[in-house]
Amino acid sequence: MAGGKVRKEKAKAGGGAAATPYQGGISFHKSKGQHILKNPLLVDSIVQKSGIKPTDVILEIGPGTGNLTKKLLEAGKKVIAVEIDARMVLELQRRFQGTPLSNRLQIIQGDVLKTELPYFDICVANIPYQISSPLTFKLLHHKPAFRCAIIMFQKEFAMRLIAQPGDKLYCRLTVNTQRLAQVSHLLKVGRNNFRPPPKVDSSVVRIEPRKQFEVNEKEWDGFLRICFNRKNKTLGSIFRQKKVLSLLEKNYKTLQALNLNPDQQGAMEETNDVMQFEDMEMDDDEADDEMEVEEGGETSEFKEKVLKVLKDNDFENERSSKLKLREFVTLLAEFCKAGIHFS
Repeated sequence: MAGGKVRKEKAKAGGGAAATPYQGGISFHKSKGQHILKNPLLVDSIVQKSGIKPTDVILEIGPGTGNLTKKLLEAGKKVIAVEIDARMVLELQRRFQGTPLSNRLQIIQGDVLKTELPYFDICVANIPYQISSPLTFKLLHHKPAFRCAIIMFQKEFAMRLIAQPGDKLYCRLTVNTQRLAQVSHLLKVGRNNFRPPPKVDSSVVRIEPRKQFEVNEKEWDGFLRICFNRKNKTLGSIFRQKKVLSLLEKNYKTLQALNLNPDQQGAMEETNDVMQFEDMEMDDDEADDEMEVEEGGETSEFKEKVLKVLKDNDFENERSSKLKLREFVTLLAEFCKAGIHFS
């Protein structure tokens, strides 16, 4: 599967630590996320839990030498395999050439993050874990929407995707993903199911795109960056921070000066006053120095405007780590009604 995720024979003596040879001389590189599933029962279980229909077009990311690919071809109508490693592409071609399955396999050589994906019904993949986040959101923004994706992730990443309010791993990634899809856990996969074994355990999850909460994407992103700035602090405390209020007030004044309404905010990208929240995220155990804004002046008036939204909607003493998705959507809408925007 992805990055060489296939069954691999026992490494021969003399193989380096960074790469382990497969039969035929193909080497797999751990640094590139190339860990091969050696348990055929696990491959069968993944295919079974995928719920593949005979009419399905299946997207496989990183097929490696094709162990999972073969099972997918047998289960569905067509497999579109995206593979970045030219050696694996050749191996796939050799493996299925001249077989009844060959005319149902389409191979795309390239980086999946840079490749325009064709139509597919279902995605099944064991991906290099370093691309987990960007790949997840690339899939979730793919049009037309697919039915579901069955993906193997590093265990902690998977647990973040399925976390619930109050869980330790509940974070901005959780909320962003669950706004776009329903995520459920399917399988735990120990590291010893791979050769060479990775340093972490894995999990297989099911991702099903769903009807989205309608929000302005840029507003949503800026808003969540602030909320999860220190997720275990109260929202009242977070929105009292000098840096947060300064950025929000700057944006507020610019919007007022340009006399824009929320539907016209795209024009803000033309100015130099667009808010930047990329550096807002901090660990919750950071010191709280200078969190409070000094009283007096215009900043104090704006501060009261911001806090009024929190107080009037009973969010001042709530914590991001415990808020449900719908509550984030509600709070963002209330800020926008008050003319406080995040993009």
